[in-house]
Amino acid sequence: MTGGRVPTVRHKAEATSHHHQPGISFRPTRKSDFADTVQQQVKHRRRQPASMNGVCNQSMVTGVTDFQRFNGFAEHPAESKKAMGQRALDTSRKESEDESKLPALEAAYVTILRGLGENTDRQGLLKTPLRAAKAMQFLTKGYHETVYDILNDAIFDENHEEMVIVKDIDMFSLCEHHLVPFFGKVHIGYIPSKKVVGLSKLARVVEIYSRRLQVQERLTKQIAMAISEALQPIGVAVVIEAAHMCMVMRGVQKMNSRTVTSAMLGMFRDDPKTREEFLALTKNK
Repeated sequence: MTGGRVPTVRHKAEATSHHHQPGISFRPTRKSDFADTVQQQVKHRRRQPASMNGVCNQSMVTGVTDFQRFNGFAEHPAESKKAMGQRALDTSRKESEDESKLPALEAAYVTILRGLGENTDRQGLLKTPLRAAKAMQFLTKGYHETVYDILNDAIFDENHEEMVIVKDIDMFSLCEHHLVPFFGKVHIGYIPSKKVVGLSKLARVVEIYSRRLQVQERLTKQIAMAISEALQPIGVAVVIEAAHMCMVMRGVQKMNSRTVTSAMLGMFRDDPKTREEFLALTKNK
């Protein structure tokens, strides 16, 4: 070793830096450098005109609003909020009514089971009357619902006057003659008159009227009339194809029989070509 002083870490760094990158000086970053940079940024921000800050803030608010709107977070109008509140109140009231009617329905099923010769105290039947009562309330819940409960917030202005079809909608209902199921498919078509409805709402209309004691002929017409009254379209067409357990499980016991009913309103009734187009498009191949 020489008698000179030992190089500091900074000197070693400078030496290394000059060795690998000639012409470039190296100086370690100091805390004061970082503080100076922050102060300069703050001063620059303070010098920005108030109008520029307003533009930036407005852009940010607009961006958030657009995100909310396109992702389903936008606030509902006052009328829509009021309708939603009323709907929640009606639902609560209907649930309370159903709850109050359960004891009478349960007692009725106890009577039916005993009339069939069953022992309602045996393990398998202890809760059957209550379960059957709740099931019957669910299968007939359409009595508590209306089309306007589900369509008011789902009708939109749209410049479209061509046929709209939703086919193969599953349907389950109870025959009012024997209280046994009938089930099948529903095909719905309509020609808008500047107004369209959310496609899922057509299935909900089917649900409302099928969850009642029904006959297929009336069910078909009720679905068509409800859509016609709500949308005022150029035409409405409904076709239902269903199997009835009153013909399969009992009576004539014809396993492969199907019942087809249709209701045609407006252009679908008046124009044979329009009707034929609908029937051709809904025909299962």
